[in-house]
Amino acid sequence: MFKNSVIDKQMDMFSETSSHLQESSQKKFDNPNSWHNLFRTQVYSRVDENHYKVLFDQKMGAPNAPIRLLISMMILKEAFGWSDQQLFEQCNFNLLVRSALGLINLSDKVPVESTYYLLRKRIYQHRESTGEDLLENTFEDITSGQIKDFEVNGKSIRMDSKLLGSNIGFYTRYEIVHRTLCLFYNSLKPKSLSALSSDEGKQLKEICSENAQKTVYHSIRKDLEDRLKVLGILTYKVLLVYKVHASKKQYQLLDRVFNEHFKVEQDQQIILRPKEELTTHSVQSPHDPDSAYRQKGDQKVKGYSVNVTETNSEDQLNLITNIQVDKANAPDTEFVKPSIESTQEVSGQQVEKVYADGAYQSPANEQQCQDIDMVFTGMQGAESRYELQMTPEGLLVTDTRTLESEIAQKATKTKRSKEDRYYIVKDDKRIYFGQSAIRASQQRQTLKQRPIEELRKRNNVEATIYQLVVHVRNNKTRYRTMIKQKMWALCRSLWINFIRILNHTTQTCQRTIILQKMSKKSAIFHLKTLFFTKIDKSY
Repeated sequence: MFKNSVIDKQMDMFSETSSHLQESSQKKFDNPNSWHNLFRTQVYSRVDENHYKVLFDQKMGAPNAPIRLLISMMILKEAFGWSDQQLFEQCNFNLLVRSALGLINLSDKVPVESTYYLLRKRIYQHRESTGEDLLENTFEDITSGQIKDFEVNGKSIRMDSKLLGSNIGFYTRYEIVHRTLCLFYNSLKPKSLSALSSDEGKQLKEICSENAQKTVYHSIRKDLEDRLKVLGILTYKVLLVYKVHASKKQYQLLDRVFNEHFKVEQDQQIILRPKEELTTHSVQSPHDPDSAYRQKGDQKVKGYSVNVTETNSEDQLNLITNIQVDKANAPDTEFVKPSIESTQEVSGQQVEKVYADGAYQSPANEQQCQDIDMVFTGMQGAESRYELQMTPEGLLVTDTRTLESEIAQKATKTKRSKEDRYYIVKDDKRIYFGQSAIRASQQRQTLKQRPIEELRKRNNVEATIYQLVVHVRNNKTRYRTMIKQKMWALCRSLWINFIRILNHTTQTCQRTIILQKMSKKSAIFHLKTLFFTKIDKSY
């Protein structure tokens, strides 16, 4: 037994990667500031495996590979934009990647694909069943440790968002209803199909065998509306017959799509809803029911909105502290409070100043962030002709065109009005000003008083957004569903933080070397000065 252990140690010694390299290569490979060694210490080693114990029990044991290794593989996959095949190829044959993953010896085994996929699947399922995001917990742990070790200042932060499309096509109404019905049909067992009448079963089979995209292409609008009505009637019958499958995801999705596109009259007649009744929350694709629609300017997106929050310190290390992913139609104002609270928890510091654009501005956020200096670089909506300012005498209204000022009259409150309103008379017409108009005017005046240098501090977060989506093509990610989008964003953010730490460490080492050289030169100069001073005195 003892002899075998000695032999194993000797084998490990000879299988160590760096021992097979030339001296110059070995020196570079063993450099603690090389990216693969720094990744192992700053990311791989910081993964707390205890978070993932909830995924396993006595019946379903832990995977046959370290959790931190599998999580680090996920991060590297998104870091370099690899496919799964490229990931495993790099893990097997790239010495730097193996070292980054803690595979120090050539004999160390890479996890098999099934182990990697199973962990991802369990993370998804745990998120769906409990709402807990285990990878987000890992992100917060790693970032918190990095902030403490590198003394990152978290008192000032900046944030920005980005609309990203899901990996789905732009389907018409007919395609959405058709594909959703077919998904449910394909999920049924052959024995279950007998629950429909022979005519209905035949009709359903024929519909699911057709190509919806070709049908849309070859049909005029009137024909498509007629076909949609037929689909609606058949879908309604299917939902009634297979109500026993109400707990199935495919059934719930079909029921949701039916209610979004159709309505049932009292006489059980199925009516196609007008297009105007469809909301941005409606299903955009049965393959990604989490996604939503949003049009921002000329940009049309069926997908998600990703919000990035990072620290904001000049000439210091800045790290991403929070990542949020929501449906594309979610307003940016909803990101403010969670971003601040998460940053304070991760950094252990109180946020004092926030830099953001005008889309994050709202009365609710002003009330919730009273002790924080909210620096907005712009405001939504057109600028009003009138500047408003509350004075002891009342609301002072200044016409920016004529530069005339007057105190506004207080309007009489009605039963519906909850806040005070004011008005002035202009050309025999009353112009009213509510509390929202007063707040907007005050905010614009505050914005004009901000130095341009301070307003520019938010701009660097746009570079972070670019780094986040650098591997995205056609403004679409590779993934579907919100949890997968969130995992992608968290992995990318961990990598961005790591690269910043790598650059920061490299710069610090270079400065240290320069200072050491300067100190040596100054010491030599000092010794020479003393020596020649003594010689001068001897004369």
